[in-house]
Amino acid sequence: MGNDLLETLMEMTEEEQMILEQSSEIKKDLYTNQTSFIIESEKFLNPNEMIMLRKHTRFIDFPKHRHNYIEINYVFHGELKQKVGTENVHLKQGELLFLNQHIEHEIEACAKEDIIINFIIQPKFFDFIFSYLSSTNLMNNFIINSLYNHTQNGQYLYFAVTHVEAIQELIKKMIDEIMEPSLFSEATLKLYMGLLMIELLKHSDKLKQNELSTEHHYVLVETMKYIDEHYQNASLYELAEQLNQPHYAVSKQIKQATKYTFKELLQEKRLTKAKEFLERTEMPITKIIDEVGYDNMSYFYRIFKSKYGKTPKDYRVELKGR
Repeated sequence: MGNDLLETLMEMTEEEQMILEQSSEIKKDLYTNQTSFIIESEKFLNPNEMIMLRKHTRFIDFPKHRHNYIEINYVFHGELKQKVGTENVHLKQGELLFLNQHIEHEIEACAKEDIIINFIIQPKFFDFIFSYLSSTNLMNNFIINSLYNHTQNGQYLYFAVTHVEAIQELIKKMIDEIMEPSLFSEATLKLYMGLLMIELLKHSDKLKQNELSTEHHYVLVETMKYIDEHYQNASLYELAEQLNQPHYAVSKQIKQATKYTFKELLQEKRLTKAKEFLERTEMPITKIIDEVGYDNMSYFYRIFKSKYGKTPKDYRVELKGR
């Protein structure tokens, strides 16, 4: 990593200066509007942004907290000591830690030379790259937990990738993009994050995982794979047959884990695909409706407008006007 970038990151932030001068506690209102300490993405991300990087505040202990987003801790320089759930985790330079929004952690005060970069990522970003990750169970379970699991399963993924040059180079590019933003920074960060996930999958031998709940996610993982591959004509009965379980048992497990029914998850996938077709193709809307598995145009128009606030036709017209 370049010395110039390290020098820049070593500079004091206003918050750090205040901590050193006043020995104050963490000002929670900088991180959350809630009474419980749940750090909110809204404090750092604009409404339409999905990814942001920021330097972790040094010189002060961070008390136990959660996030309403997925966080990645990356040690740019020095080290990071924290308690994640019930375990002590010591990250060294170049290592990564993924934390889903259901896990609590508390962080020891970082010294001046400890430069930690926190990635703030909306869970919905991972829906965008879900299909690329379906072959890796540890990563898959983590994302399923983050996107769909409402049973508050705390989970983290620890990557000891200090010596993987491709990963280190990608992260440096992301930091550079934040330090010198451009009109295309948001799109560039999404691209780099997708590439980072692929590189991490290539080096899954360097992955360690902790899952505080022993609940088995087999049915949920298989359901999301099935919907992803067969959204045009997916059926709960066919899925149940593949899982060799009664359809009512599968339905109950899906509802318990996600708070959504099979039909609602399928509808979400179909609408997402329809939106992609509107954005990326000139396919007629009637053809798109058929392509995503619907045969009732008025019903499709109604649910599309309910989700996106405008009809498919208006959505496409607005896109072309930008």
